Amino acid sequence: MSETIQVYTERDVAIIKIDRVEKLNALTQTMRVDIARHIRAYGAPGQARGIVLTGTGAAFSAGEDLKETGAESLEQLLGALETFHDITRAILESEVPVVAAVNGLAVGGASEVTMSCDARVGTEHSAFMLPENRIGITISNGSSMFLPRVVGKHARRLVLESPRVHAEEAAAIGLLDSIVSPDELLTASVDLAHRWNPVGGATALHLRLLRPTLAEFEAAVARENEVAAMSWDQGIIQAGLERFWASKRA
Repeated sequence: MSETIQVYTERDVAIIKIDRVEKLNALTQTMRVDIARHIRAYGAPGQARGIVLTGTGAAFSAGEDLKETGAESLEQLLGALETFHDITRAILESEVPVVAAVNGLAVGGASEVTMSCDARVGTEHSAFMLPENRIGITISNGSSMFLPRVVGKHARRLVLESPRVHAEEAAAIGLLDSIVSPDELLTASVDLAHRWNPVGGATALHLRLLRPTLAEFEAAVARENEVAAMSWDQGIIQAGLERFWASKRA
């Protein structure tokens, strides 16, 4: 089975496409490292007008491939999460707009990554879900900071109830900036990158002002890692993952 990231340019905008359809685009550690590397490459000065992150098929991404990650130790778990964190660092460091073209369901860590992007464009098939609380895993990737920034008062509900938020509601609460037809998703996302990064403009400087700083992100991650360690010490994560795998075997 393939585990690939497609990368190409369209009208001077880099398209980074998750292409692991048979696994609902679940991300292995290698794939996450590749995504961060490509964002850094195209987010450097003079390389592109923007970056679009999207998926192939029915899902944007099912998030972390838990089967690959395992949870034999807290260090192993935090090491896996670190590769998600580095995607967000790459986005925050980028000098061009980063747009999430949410073609389908974005789950867990993948949903968290979209919140660190500068914009989220979706279709009627777009949806978001943060299942961590139901499973017994704590949120990560700076989402304790990004969620309140993006959805305000809805943050607690999205984390604690773990609802599946479909496109119309997602647009109403701020998870999506716009909804377009599936055929127009990439075109609309590229158009947005062009509008937000006019030739000769000061976009790179304004992005620094409008995004959270790396220091703010790292502080959020440190708090999340501290809570993850507490959850591990109490056995909550291990028990939750065992319930998750038992449900898959049933």
